[in-house]
Amino acid sequence: MTRPVLPLPEIDDEELHEHAKLFHVVLLDDDEHTYDYVVDMLQKLFFMSADQAFTHAVEVDAQKRTIVMTCELEPAEFARQQIHAYGADWRMVQSKGSMSAIIEPAQN
Repeated sequence: MTRPVLPLPEIDDEELHEHAKLFHVVLLDDDEHTYDYVVDMLQKLFFMSADQAFTHAVEVDAQKRTIVMTCELEPAEFARQQIHAYGADWRMVQSKGSMSAIIEPAQN
């Protein structure tokens, strides 16, 4: 017995190309969060090791930004949302909220 051959759905080339694009999630520096906050956040949200997270904390402090993730747009937007929702650094009185992050296209 043979199966009937079903036509494949048409895929818009532009839509396929959009899904193939990669984006960086970039954590931005500020003076309202400690290294410990950055390390804790990156370990919890991105499952980084303490060493990886500390390296990002040093980079965001020195370079004012660090790329914490590169992926397709939808997970990048979710990651940015998670960073923005993480909350203030309880270690610092002047910390009024979460750190900032942006999404930018990766060079493909």
